[in-house]
Amino acid sequence: MRPLALHPDRLFPAEAGVRAIARKLYGEVAGLPIISPHGHTDPEWWATNASFGNATELLLHPDHYVFRMLYSQGVPLEALGIGNPAANPRESWRLFAQAYQLFRGTPSRMWLDWVFAESFGLDVQLSADTSDHYYDHITAELATNAFRPRALFERYNIEVIATTESPLDDLRHHKAIRESGWKGRVITAYRPDPVIDPEFEGFRDNLKTLSDLTGEDCFSWSGYLAAHRQRRAYFAAMGATSTDHGHSTARTADLSAPEAEALFRKVSAGSFTPDDAELFRAQMLSEMAGMSLEDGLVMQLHPGVYRNHNAQVFARFGRDKGADIPMPCDYVHALRPLLSKYGNDPRFSFIVFTLDETSYARELAPLAGHYPAMKLGPAWWFNDSPEGMRRFREMTTETAGFYNTVGFNDDTRAFLSIPARHDVARRMDCGWLAQLVAEHRMEEWEAAELAVDLSYNLAKRAYKL
Repeated sequence: MRPLALHPDRLFPAEAGVRAIARKLYGEVAGLPIISPHGHTDPEWWATNASFGNATELLLHPDHYVFRMLYSQGVPLEALGIGNPAANPRESWRLFAQAYQLFRGTPSRMWLDWVFAESFGLDVQLSADTSDHYYDHITAELATNAFRPRALFERYNIEVIATTESPLDDLRHHKAIRESGWKGRVITAYRPDPVIDPEFEGFRDNLKTLSDLTGEDCFSWSGYLAAHRQRRAYFAAMGATSTDHGHSTARTADLSAPEAEALFRKVSAGSFTPDDAELFRAQMLSEMAGMSLEDGLVMQLHPGVYRNHNAQVFARFGRDKGADIPMPCDYVHALRPLLSKYGNDPRFSFIVFTLDETSYARELAPLAGHYPAMKLGPAWWFNDSPEGMRRFREMTTETAGFYNTVGFNDDTRAFLSIPARHDVARRMDCGWLAQLVAEHRMEEWEAAELAVDLSYNLAKRAYKL
């Protein structure tokens, strides 16, 4: 068995002088509270505060970074317990442990090793030989009160965490959290894709459900918009400060009211073309921006991904099973209708992400460096890695600066990866700032202030937390 030990200088620059500066900067931010303004954890965890069950349920099943890698090497998802409740969780864990070498050099390896060492106190590496030791130790710890969801929330100094729900969600778990008397702050975010995307499965049924939920006629344009306003208000009452939109492209539109209504009649009737669907999504981004001016919710856009690329996996297991693939994305032309209408209004807050790194320096940084309403979301999803974070800073800072970005958000379903991811982000930012100090491009006191802003203040400010 090989030892598991986290080096205190991991991810810091190799050059000794720069590393010393990074180490000092990191010391200023390592213990700051975690602001987690965007993610996909389950609010039921904090509503019920029930134990997580076993190692597989906590660390394997929610983490598509993990099971997509295993699937790529021929491990069936059913054998991992994905879509197969009959699978033995110990055997699923054993398959993971036997293939742990696949994660060498990946962000997942860093996050998982952090969780194993810091959360569970394990001091040997995961392997086929240690699989049962890991499974038994983690599962035993999860049965204790110290590893219940609320205790972990407090242990990792999480100040606020945002989950993401659709307009069709009744938010009962958020209501239960509020009524429980627990002081942890768990808020929701408004993710309207199921009732905005005509190509989302069950779209017309979703409109009917939205009608039933709001009392509005969601097959009329005016009733449909009124239903969105009503649900947004309810989400805000449940703590939401943001909306989130996961469109394939960043296209926006500014149709006249009659044009928008005519388009809605087509998509709500189910008689539309793919071009109609794309135009409707584009128009609805502008409609959502207008509503953000009314209710103050921060608007997030996460485009540039071909979702559910593997048709067989989607048919068998559904969404979010590791088959989403990045693709090129235009922002300059796509965002112009929305930004022309709302981008100069400082009351509007618009955070844009990308999986297309080629757009950072060419499009996104110049846009965010000009429009008062627009900010850049951090390196996201496939780019949420040390190299991705470094590339983000390299390609955006010269044009957008630091203060047109919004700090870090973890965007994960895997709860214990949250403190691990924030630790990686803080280390990488401190390393980047240390290099600027070492090159005499910034004073050390400025870097220290920036480190706090990047780790804590910018996210809190951008998401109105």
